[in-house]
Amino acid sequence: MSAARGRAIRPKEHTNRLVAPRPVGCAILTVSDTRRGDDDRSGARMHELLEKAGHVVTRRAWARDERRAIRSAVTTLLGRKDTDVVLVTGGTGMAPRDVTPEALASLYEKPLPGFGEQFRARSVKQIGAAAWFSRAEAGVARGRLLVVLPGSTAAVELALKELLLPELVHAVRTLGRF
Repeated sequence: MSAARGRAIRPKEHTNRLVAPRPVGCAILTVSDTRRGDDDRSGARMHELLEKAGHVVTRRAWARDERRAIRSAVTTLLGRKDTDVVLVTGGTGMAPRDVTPEALASLYEKPLPGFGEQFRARSVKQIGAAAWFSRAEAGVARGRLLVVLPGSTAAVELALKELLLPELVHAVRTLGRF
């Protein structure tokens, strides 16, 4: 309660996240030794959700589950002038071939640990206690948002619908990309 007026103080709405001067440019990288093109359901779902929300997919790419290939692909995508956000799907588990977080660790200028924390907390509803196996993460890399997600379509949907799409314009604006 406000002592001066005796009424509850309401937080300001984040109207800056609702309107963008242009669509957010998003690049998608799928990390997999087996899924490419039409077999890449998670990348396709990500593409669909981004475009449905009014954003533009600037590039779709694929990389093998190898550190050098992942890092090279992400570095190329981060270098595109039309790309504000790079979204990576795959390689975040604990299997020996899951090396996406290790491949990208040195690219982050600013890690955003809250994203991974929120993703895992929400994942519990879908997959139970196994949610802690995920190494989903996000951060700022080369002045862009870099988001790393599991390879499952359900994980991609959860992350985009509940975490990324509601705040994507706000995040890109905060990074000075508009």
